[in-house]
Amino acid sequence: MKGLLFDIRHYAVHDGPGIRTTVFLKGCPLACSWCHNPESQLPATESMIINRRVGEVLHETSETVGYYSTPLEVVHEIEKSRLFFDESGGGGTFSGGEPMMQPEFMDEVLTLCKDRELHTAVDTCGYVSVETLRTIAAHTDLFLFDLKVMDLAKHIEYTGVSNHLILNNLELLVAMKKKIWLRMPVIPGVNDTPEEVAAFTELLSGLYPSVDRLFLLPYHAAAKSKYKRLGLETDKYTFSQPDTESLNTLKNTYGKIGFKVRIGG
Repeated sequence: MKGLLFDIRHYAVHDGPGIRTTVFLKGCPLACSWCHNPESQLPATESMIINRRVGEVLHETSETVGYYSTPLEVVHEIEKSRLFFDESGGGGTFSGGEPMMQPEFMDEVLTLCKDRELHTAVDTCGYVSVETLRTIAAHTDLFLFDLKVMDLAKHIEYTGVSNHLILNNLELLVAMKKKIWLRMPVIPGVNDTPEEVAAFTELLSGLYPSVDRLFLLPYHAAAKSKYKRLGLETDKYTFSQPDTESLNTLKNTYGKIGFKVRIGG
């Protein structure tokens, strides 16, 4: 068995507790208009244009994004940082894309992690079958659960899918008493409107205190060049970066519920 990855990053500090190794898997059921990892969306290898300058000459080449690896190979790579895990309370995080789009691979690699007493975290958009979620949850210590937009029509417009399954799966994880950290991209004009904030506030109030941690992730355009290098359209929407005042307002609003809110991370 092999899984399709596109990166492994050691010494990550924003993907769960402690110092972590984050494994990025290719393939995602969502196509978020603001995605900062567009190379994660396609569940197959693909080519990306790379520009390298040598002196005054710019050379354009291409490289393949995506490679296959066995569960044991991935776990061995994670274990290289075990010393840092032991000292910081870290472990392995699986991100993407949506890691649960490769359920058999994830089940195996998470089982191997637990056999080695490695802390496990799964970063998910929540758009997976209930059967898959239950299987993966059995070997997962922490879910980093992404919430995008509350309004159904807007969620479909900006991500390509409904949010019904996502919200139902969030409720299921709460009922299973799994540890959950919520992560929310902040997209000005999309999910920071009064209507969206009110809907998020209602949702968070219902989750608290079972879930009490929220990370607000400000939109940035740093990935725009990736779209061009992958040959993808980038002009359908133009988003701006949220300012400090609006981020602090959101932080205070959601913090009043009782959530520990952090900007970034």
